[in-house]
Amino acid sequence: MSRENTGFSVMVYTRTPVPGEYPAGLAQSVHLAVSGDGVHFRPLNQNYGVVFAQGTIRADDTIHPKGVKEPRVFSIGEGRYGITGVSVNEDGSPDEEMAGKMFYWTTEDFIRFREEESLDAGKIAAEAGQEISGAILKLKSGEVCESVSFAPQAVVSCFTLESGETVTGSVVSIDEQLYDRMEQYWSRVYNCSVSVPETVETDSPEALADVKATLTYSDGSRTLRRVAWDISTVNFGRSGIYEISGTVQEIRYPFPLAEGYGDPVILSWEGRKYYIATNDNKNDIGLYVREAPTVDGLFAEGITEHLILGEDEKRNLHQTFWAPEFHLIGGELYILFAVSGRVWGPQCHMMRLKKGGRITDPDSWTDPVRVRRKDGSRLSEDGITLDMTYLKAGGRSYLVWSYRRHIGSPMDTGSMLYIAETDERTPWQLTSEPVLLTRPLYGWENVDGTINNEGPYAFQADGKVYLTYSGGSANAYTYVLGLLTANADDDLLDMANWTKSGYPVLSYYSVEGVYGPGHNSFYTDEDGNLMIAYHGETSIDGHLRCVGIRRVHFDAEGRPRFDLSADRDLDPALNRVHMKVIV
Repeated sequence: MSRENTGFSVMVYTRTPVPGEYPAGLAQSVHLAVSGDGVHFRPLNQNYGVVFAQGTIRADDTIHPKGVKEPRVFSIGEGRYGITGVSVNEDGSPDEEMAGKMFYWTTEDFIRFREEESLDAGKIAAEAGQEISGAILKLKSGEVCESVSFAPQAVVSCFTLESGETVTGSVVSIDEQLYDRMEQYWSRVYNCSVSVPETVETDSPEALADVKATLTYSDGSRTLRRVAWDISTVNFGRSGIYEISGTVQEIRYPFPLAEGYGDPVILSWEGRKYYIATNDNKNDIGLYVREAPTVDGLFAEGITEHLILGEDEKRNLHQTFWAPEFHLIGGELYILFAVSGRVWGPQCHMMRLKKGGRITDPDSWTDPVRVRRKDGSRLSEDGITLDMTYLKAGGRSYLVWSYRRHIGSPMDTGSMLYIAETDERTPWQLTSEPVLLTRPLYGWENVDGTINNEGPYAFQADGKVYLTYSGGSANAYTYVLGLLTANADDDLLDMANWTKSGYPVLSYYSVEGVYGPGHNSFYTDEDGNLMIAYHGETSIDGHLRCVGIRRVHFDAEGRPRFDLSADRDLDPALNRVHMKVIV
């Protein structure tokens, strides 16, 4: 049974911006910390922001980024809580657009947050010990909450986090059950036990290959893993009981796997593995493919890179050969990519592998065609298009891409994700009008003016479409992954069917030694594991894009987790297992 008011509490706070380490776009967001005694607080989500203010769209279609200061938390009854915050510009100055207003979010679990109508700051007293006398808090649901009080739960004090950092925070009491739920949800998942059957009865060594280890994680989730069994002590021609040991197989790829590459994609095709990426080592000119029997072989020293599409005056292919992706569409293999002519301005193209062709042979590919709208006009006449991806869900085919206007000018719209339906028989021409999917309105998507929503890539699991995308700086430590989720059978052109995460699902706070992880793809390995390939940097001040791979884990709530390091995926101290074999 949970206990009320026994010291279990949650604190909301912001952090002090540190340029080059934790900039204002991140620091000026609502952070969470929990305490079991009301005194000692442990930050959640690795002390990275959880609730971010959304920027607004100006009349000229540019983004006005916003941050939060002075967050306050309070109970609004029936197991629900409210959080308010003062809006500031990215540089911390007062936000005149929000003058007299406050941000207001509601939550039941400090996991999912609903942004409500802004509050009239003139009607409330944010000072400790005062009530919101006469204030009426109207929720977007239409519900009205009256006479909500900040006191005593919204008292603002200085607290020292476990890290030693001192913050000014607002605290509210919670029960033990909510405390435990928050800790589990916002903490890293890690492998805590490994088990195999105590005994197995068999008369052949081949059967032992199917005996796998069960890996259990800190949240109670599980996965299966192959074991390399040592059967040298077993005589399968003689009945008896034999004790054997084995090594649980790791899924461990060193970081970096390859230096000077962005936007990596891995394909399994006709028994071979293929790798394609933006090739920074070639100044992003040309599409290069690697071929090997295994994924490890793709990154072996001395691996050959096959140029399948190079600079070509005749076809006006000159620069920014960006973000190539393999996709099987209507039974045909395509590469989707962006490229520019002599005048810079990348645009989405695709080319198809000819029947019986070889992926590494440039003559096996059709001429690239530029993607067009439903009426046959170009996808864009007034901006750049790039990072196109393909997904099929609910029997319908979709293209998702990034679009941007006025890049590098005061009128820069930032990169936005659009989605449209297409016919898999002619995928280069849309069959619907483009629909805006997301813009970089959160501080983690728009850090120091990076204004990015790009690099979309989807996978499906348990009837849902998970669409990752990237925000922040594409070749710096602030690059992150965002996540959009929808039911696979829903109309993906209806934005009401998508849920956008308000915080990044992968950042430089996620896995030690990996900075700016982003622009990823997914593939499934031979054991059925969903794998994520991405690019990142090796240091916080580095700008050399490098390739990384790790397994995607589904936690106890069915949520995909992209942040399991190899050691958290399988604890090296637990990789030896023992079992009895009855012959």
